[in-house]
Amino acid sequence: MALQEELEQQGNFLFKYRGTLPLLLLSGSMVVFAYVQKYSVGYDNLISYENYEIIALVVSMLGLIVRIYTVGYSPANTSGRNTDEQLADVVNQTGIYSMVRHPLYVGNFLMWLGPALLVQNAWFIVAFIFIYWVYYERIMFAEEQFLRRKFGDVYLKWAEKTPAFILSLKNYIKPNISFSLKKVIKKEKNGLAAVFLIFYIFRLIKEYIQTKTFALDTWIFYAMVGSLILYFILKFIKKYTDVFEDGR
Repeated sequence: MALQEELEQQGNFLFKYRGTLPLLLLSGSMVVFAYVQKYSVGYDNLISYENYEIIALVVSMLGLIVRIYTVGYSPANTSGRNTDEQLADVVNQTGIYSMVRHPLYVGNFLMWLGPALLVQNAWFIVAFIFIYWVYYERIMFAEEQFLRRKFGDVYLKWAEKTPAFILSLKNYIKPNISFSLKKVIKKEKNGLAAVFLIFYIFRLIKEYIQTKTFALDTWIFYAMVGSLILYFILKFIKKYTDVFEDGR
């Protein structure tokens, strides 16, 4: 099999299981984090953990904002969470898609970079970036092969002027559709809760290793509880009403 076909085949396979890699990396990061905390080899002598935690949280929230912006301005049957097959009715060329070809994966990267930063181990952070690059590069390759075959020159002309992963502001085009808060809630309602839950688990690990107690009276705990309550409220509304259905 030629390398081009092999990369596409690998990308299509990884596309179906692209939610698995973050969970594996997250598990590994917690193990390394526990080691760092137990043997006091983190960055606490340079910056307090609380301040470092806020920096990492800002990185993750920036990734969530990128995803929200992308999904909110995306047409129907694009920028989704489907895993069975590639879907695209049009080539998105406005809004964030005029600056980068794979904004959702940029958002994912930042969302997961936050927990990777929490580990406070430079080698782990480098390993995370490398694994993410190798993994998602194949997925992006497979997606682009699909788009090239379906849209031909329309896709090629857009791809020629739009970078794959590093945002460029010079060709920005205002979105040609309105922002859909309903679609964001429908597709991204779990993002905020997931971020705060993960950060709270890291705080739990740190507190238990250092004090043998659980961190139940911290701002991250209350943020986690509030985000989970919001998630379940939105999930209930989505399941039992059609308030979030708007055709996109």
